[in-house]
Amino acid sequence: MATPKTALSALLKTRIEGSGSETIVFCHGYGTDQSIWDKVVPILAQNYRVVVFDWPFAGSVKDQKLYDPLKYSSFEAFGDDLITLLTEIGIKSATFVGHSMSGMIGCIASLKRPDLFKRLVLVCASPRFLNSDDFEGGFKNSDVEQLISVMENNYEEFASHFASMIADTANSENVATVEKYKKGLIKMGAEVALPLAKTVFYSDYRELLDKVETPCTIIQTTNDKAVPRSVALYMQNKIKGEATLEIIHTDGHFPQLTSHLKFIEVLKATLDSDVLN
Repeated sequence: MATPKTALSALLKTRIEGSGSETIVFCHGYGTDQSIWDKVVPILAQNYRVVVFDWPFAGSVKDQKLYDPLKYSSFEAFGDDLITLLTEIGIKSATFVGHSMSGMIGCIASLKRPDLFKRLVLVCASPRFLNSDDFEGGFKNSDVEQLISVMENNYEEFASHFASMIADTANSENVATVEKYKKGLIKMGAEVALPLAKTVFYSDYRELLDKVETPCTIIQTTNDKAVPRSVALYMQNKIKGEATLEIIHTDGHFPQLTSHLKFIEVLKATLDSDVLN
């Protein structure tokens, strides 16, 4: 007798908290897992139905075979997984909150199944992380080559350096965030982190933006070394549908950790506005 196939939502440790007429789906980025939303989920679950899950690359996922570097060599496969997961758990229309790389994943999924997405909230997201002649992505080619070299030779050194840079160790209040991100990177492991880093850093989804018709809210911090503010302005200008930009006054790449109350305030205002409209 054939072994029954485990649902993707179970494999990705999908968790649903709270209840309400509005659903929020939170989607984490590189080097983290669903715990990156731990400061915001309990508060929002008081009034909304909240969905969190772990991507196959997260260190918290038990089945290490789930992450296939070939399959996930582009964001499209993640977009397909997202659609499958939302369909499995019966989501009809949700506000999608995608952090970092997951912002573009949400955009990709919204093109295939616009009915599933009421709004896209793109948190410190970017269509391209590399600089080019006409675009400031935040990283030079030489920066990325050096990061990849360190990953290959001393992964723990990479995790420490990258966490300090991205989470902003200059601000003493962000020390806990740096440490949390470092632990997430180490837990993910070099065998997953290296191919995924190449997927993230060498992707270019700028041409996708003028096809996105789902309303978007772009959330950006005042100082993000991974995503310059110019990227947020670029996305606001290029996205085809309605796109608004919200700046949260905090340093680093993780406003859901370093300024979670303001982050919640922005999300609630966005959701309330959608309900009224």
